[in-house]
Amino acid sequence: MQGRLKSDGRRLQKSLQWYTKMKTKFSTKWKASKQPRKQRKYRANVQIHLRRKFVNVNLSKELRKKYPKEGHKYPQEGHKQNKRSIQIKKGDKVKIMRGEFKGQSGKILEVNIKKSKVIVEGIQAKKQDGSKVNIKLQPSNLQIIELSERLAPKGSPLEKKTREEKKPTEPKSNDKIKTEQTEVKK
Repeated sequence: MQGRLKSDGRRLQKSLQWYTKMKTKFSTKWKASKQPRKQRKYRANVQIHLRRKFVNVNLSKELRKKYPKEGHKYPQEGHKQNKRSIQIKKGDKVKIMRGEFKGQSGKILEVNIKKSKVIVEGIQAKKQDGSKVNIKLQPSNLQIIELSERLAPKGSPLEKKTREEKKPTEPKSNDKIKTEQTEVKK
């Protein structure tokens, strides 16, 4: 019986190359799968601009009433859909809903998009040498209580309101003086 042919080795090598290429590439056409391995692969290889969606956090009931979904067509008169979650930002105040620190609240100190983790002020663990270290939490275990100041997206009703509020109604006193000086010079 003869050993393997050279072509068998090449075939194996090509299939391994294809597998590694497939493993590292990110597919934008991928929609969903029940298989955990494909879900893990998607989350591990996702691009940074899409990773931002992984740090969405649940809104409290009071905040949900304030923020309706944009571009939502209401099915009935008077019925309104509200946002359930929003991207977390440094400075937001959150309440921990799951885990060892359940019920505690604090401000967000850091949001790590690459690892999809959040550091909350005052949530620390004691190390063996006595020093304290911040604990990284999953955003899905948090709920936003208060929002920090945010810029409204362009074209939204909130952005139009803030733009109208910022418009000066009267010129400032320094502006009046400068215009008077230029008129005198002429």
